[in-house]
Amino acid sequence: MENKLDSIDTAILEILKENSKVGTKEIALQVGLTVTPTYERIKRLERSGVITGYTTCLNKKLIGKGLQVFCQVSLKGHSLDLLESFEKMVVSFEEVSTCYHIAGDHDYALLIEVSDMSEYEAFLKQRLATVPSIMNVQSSFVMSAIKE
Repeated sequence: MENKLDSIDTAILEILKENSKVGTKEIALQVGLTVTPTYERIKRLERSGVITGYTTCLNKKLIGKGLQVFCQVSLKGHSLDLLESFEKMVVSFEEVSTCYHIAGDHDYALLIEVSDMSEYEAFLKQRLATVPSIMNVQSSFVMSAIKE
C-alpha cells in the first residue's frame, strides 16, 4: 500500500524531523489544524510506517565520540555466507554506529564513532581486522559536520 502524503502530512513530518519532542498542540498551530486531527494524522503516519521512531541528537564530543570515520569495506567474495557472516560480526561492534550494504567500488560503508585516532587504530587492529572476509578497508575522517 502506497502512502499518499498531502501538504499537511509533509509539514507535520518536517516539524517532527526538526524537533521530535514538539507537542501536538504546537504542531497543530503550525499546520493550521486543531489538536485532534493533528494527533490522528501523526498516529496514522506512525501506523503506516512513515514514522518509524523518534530519536535524540547527541553532542558526540561530550559523549566521547569526537571522531567519526567513514569506512568503505570490500570483501574477498560475495557469497551469501560471506555477506551474512560479515554483517553479523560488524553489527556487534559498538563502534559501528551505521552500516550500509552499497553498490559501487566497495561492498559496505560503515560509520565508526570513537573518541580519537588511537581508539580508531585499536578498533581497526583488534576488531575489524578479525573479520576474515574483509579484503580492503578505506577510511575517510570527518573534519566537520555541515548537515546532519
